Amino acid sequence: MADRSERVDSAAGWLVVAATATATFAVFGVAYSFGAVFTAIREEFGVGKGQAALFFSITTFIYFVVGVFTGRLADRYGPRPILLAGAVSMGLGLFLTSLVNNIALGYLTYGMGVGIGVGCAYVPMVATVGGWFEKDRTKAMGVAVAGIGVGTLVGAPLAKQLVISYGWRNTFVVLGIGSAALLGLAAIGARRPPGSGTQEPPPPLRLLLKDSRFVWLYVSMTFLSAGLFVPMVYLDDYLESQGRTGGALLIGIIGATSVVGRLALGAVASKVDLMRLYQVCVIALGASYVIWILAGANYTALVVFTICMGTAYGGWIALSPAVTAYLFGPIGLGGVLGALYTSAGIGGLVGPPVIGVVIDATNYETAIGLAICLSAISLVLLIAASRAAAPSTPPSIHLTDEAEETNPQGSAWLVPSRHGGMRLIRR
Repeated sequence: MADRSERVDSAAGWLVVAATATATFAVFGVAYSFGAVFTAIREEFGVGKGQAALFFSITTFIYFVVGVFTGRLADRYGPRPILLAGAVSMGLGLFLTSLVNNIALGYLTYGMGVGIGVGCAYVPMVATVGGWFEKDRTKAMGVAVAGIGVGTLVGAPLAKQLVISYGWRNTFVVLGIGSAALLGLAAIGARRPPGSGTQEPPPPLRLLLKDSRFVWLYVSMTFLSAGLFVPMVYLDDYLESQGRTGGALLIGIIGATSVVGRLALGAVASKVDLMRLYQVCVIALGASYVIWILAGANYTALVVFTICMGTAYGGWIALSPAVTAYLFGPIGLGGVLGALYTSAGIGGLVGPPVIGVVIDATNYETAIGLAICLSAISLVLLIAASRAAAPSTPPSIHLTDEAEETNPQGSAWLVPSRHGGMRLIRR
């Protein structure tokens, strides 16, 4: 077998990057196109904005929570079977949603179907890319998650046109078939990282919860995510409330410019302070919402908002896995990312419905101001995470008997590495 150091940062790794970009294109092209279907769903079931937003919020919560399990399953079994399970979930979930006449049942079919589909594609594949690279890890992850932006760029306007021409039910059927097919294609290139057969296990979750850096980062991501998804859900409805059209295109612009943010900031990250750049992205996200408030119905100003927001959002998404790997090490990255991303699930579950209730009770300007406040709180917590020290632990932490069973030659310990991650010692 070839040595791992001879295979990382190779052409084979970039094929995995292409598969990851295809998978993220497929699942987020569906998930982030919901804003284009939002008004039709709300009118079909005769509900308020907060209730309609629950379709998106429940989905977001599920795919981030599912990532806890799919990330660790991919660490153990490889990403391909997980991705194929996601293809089945996406196709079946969207088809069943096209048949529902009860909104509660729609929450279940859409939330579970799309949520599990995204959860089977995002964390497992991004973590797999991390295992294929060392020198070019940040750049590779930036390219891999660029599929999210391209999927949003294509998915939102496509979904809007399909809704206008064929209705939201037929739209979900088309999106289900297309996304399942693309995930099946991506599964062909979903290969385990070199050396994964002898890969060390991820740090136990109890160790992460004792790490103040993880706790601060977790809470920071929760607050940011509560406001992050507001444009994805409400931008098209906002334009219609202003007597304008073109909201789906604005969502698409967010996706397109997020690609620029992912690629540009992913490349820059290797040359500047990673945590500082990550903080700048959070600042820019909050600041972009000020443009939205000032824009009103001015479409040109709204385009400026989407460009700024999309670039900052893309950078934040691209840097999140790299920041996680930097703080906690690349070992078992799927499991660590899965645990961290449950924070985005909580924020995504609570944020959009609460914002919808605020819009119905007051106006869009008040709701956008709330999103700005959430970003500011997130920034303060992120600064705390960057200043927190690595956990002061005993010289070593003895692993469980289960871990020892995988190492019949002797016992195993996790000890802090000098870079802040955890290093496995066996004897």
